[in-house]
Amino acid sequence: MTTPTLQLTIDCAEPRRMVAFWSEALGYVPEPPPGGHATWREYWADMGVPAAELPPGAGETPESIVDPEGQGPRVWFQQVPESKVTKNRLHLDLKVGGGRDVPLAVRTERVTATVDRLKGAGATILRIMDEPEMEYYAVVLQDPEGNEFCVV
Repeated sequence: MTTPTLQLTIDCAEPRRMVAFWSEALGYVPEPPPGGHATWREYWADMGVPAAELPPGAGETPESIVDPEGQGPRVWFQQVPESKVTKNRLHLDLKVGGGRDVPLAVRTERVTATVDRLKGAGATILRIMDEPEMEYYAVVLQDPEGNEFCVV
């Protein structure tokens, strides 16, 4: 029996935009097409995927990102026709604060710096969870297509 690996698949309208945003958010890089192919579309065609199954423009630019260190999961942005309509049932936490062993003021500074960087990349703030009595600070954001995630 083989050990399963994890790929995170995110449905979206604009894979190119999501690749750019989440590469910035996670420190990942766009995944190059395999086997010396010029594009993913060319790779898929060589695999036998019918052109009718590929939306216009699909695979012309990378639609997935990978951890350059090889530690994190591959993230694939799957183009779908429908838009997001409800709250996520699964979300990502970007843990940048350093954990409870780091003073709250330092964690807050780290979270704020990351939030500011991601706002510049297209994120919007939904709410700030500032609870000093609980030694907790986090920010809930949305990516460019409205998917919620937290910076903690």
